[in-house]
Amino acid sequence: MRTEELTAKILNDNPSLDNYKIAIAVAKRCDELENGATSKLNIDPNKMKSADIALMEIAQGLIVIKGFVDIEK
Repeated sequence: MRTEELTAKILNDNPSLDNYKIAIAVAKRCDELENGATSKLNIDPNKMKSADIALMEIAQGLIVIKGFVDIEK
């Protein structure tokens, strides 16, 4: 899937998220992957960018995004 399709899937599955929160989650997962964490996908991590792997893991529900608090104004 393309990046836009993966992002749209994440947004459809998680209405409380926005592009900013997804970007933060992808960045945190990229750091984990680049520091030795194993991918939850059955792919060769040397053939894909860590950002693509992180986005795919989130889109497939393998990584749960939590820790964001919505503050009502």
